Amino acid sequence: MAMIGMIESKHKKILFVASGVLLLLGMGIFIALHFGEGAPASEPMLPPRPALDQAEYDRRLRSLAHVPEGATNTEGLRWPVKAAYPTYGALLPFKRIVAYYGNFYAKGMGVLGEYSEDVMLGKMKKEIAAWEAADPETSVLPAIDYIAITAQGSAGKDGMYRARMPHDQIDKALGIAKKVDGIVILEVQAGLSDVMTEVKTLEPYLKMPQVHLAIDPEFAMKRRNARPGSVVGTVDATEVNAAVEYLAGLVRANDLPPKVLIVHRYTKPMVTNATKIVPLPEVQVVMDMDGWGGISNKISSYDSYIKPEPVQFTGFKLFYKNDVKWQGSRMLTPAEVLKLTPSPSFIQYQ
Repeated sequence: MAMIGMIESKHKKILFVASGVLLLLGMGIFIALHFGEGAPASEPMLPPRPALDQAEYDRRLRSLAHVPEGATNTEGLRWPVKAAYPTYGALLPFKRIVAYYGNFYAKGMGVLGEYSEDVMLGKMKKEIAAWEAADPETSVLPAIDYIAITAQGSAGKDGMYRARMPHDQIDKALGIAKKVDGIVILEVQAGLSDVMTEVKTLEPYLKMPQVHLAIDPEFAMKRRNARPGSVVGTVDATEVNAAVEYLAGLVRANDLPPKVLIVHRYTKPMVTNATKIVPLPEVQVVMDMDGWGGISNKISSYDSYIKPEPVQFTGFKLFYKNDVKWQGSRMLTPAEVLKLTPSPSFIQYQ
């Protein structure tokens, strides 16, 4: 009987050990299934997105509009504009963009094609220093403002009176901008083509965080049905809004900081229904006075075509040659431009 009891005791021990092993195996399988390679990996905890400093944004807008800090009863003022706050990473009004404009193929279209790269960048750095001295509170962001779609005097094979620049030329603009820690603005002169058709050809570049867009209504001829240069072209707010919505889509789809869209204007008909242009959190809109002439004419154009029809931000173009064609004429200084209401956030040199 003692022997039988010993055997039974051993069997119980064996069964106990075996049960323990099976329990451990089961736990291992459970852990492997739920936490191991066979289980879907849990998404890493991402830090919260930084938020726009809305108070600082508003303060800077009031400063551009020359509204005193303690001012009350400002409801009736055109400026600053009440538009949607941009998403975090917006360039304006935290920086002032100072751009050099042109096309590398053409000396007559602006400083980018007129000078060698070294000379051009040297001139640009002097202008940047002048703007920083005139407004020390606002840092300057350099920009290479490249005409990627250029209006043409001849119809071309498709009859659209425009030429699309090859990728190596746009890449050259990107390379120069990188040297000065700047951005790139791609200009569209649509000719008889549709503005959005031309904009979409630049999509691979517009998906880049440092690349922005400009539309030049002077050479948007579809509504005029005329050759570029024969009359001044025009775009409507619907076309501008289409570009805004398109850019906003790229920003959302590619997790980009907000884009800047520049619209040139020096006559009222160049942009019809301008007050219906709607900036979005992903796209900041600049209306740029790009006419040339004497000081009084340029200020008058700004006060007539930019100031009365607020959109969001403003720009001002300075011409090294066309602004000084007359005896005794000269270019406006940064300090003089800053006295405009509102002070421009975008400065373009041609």
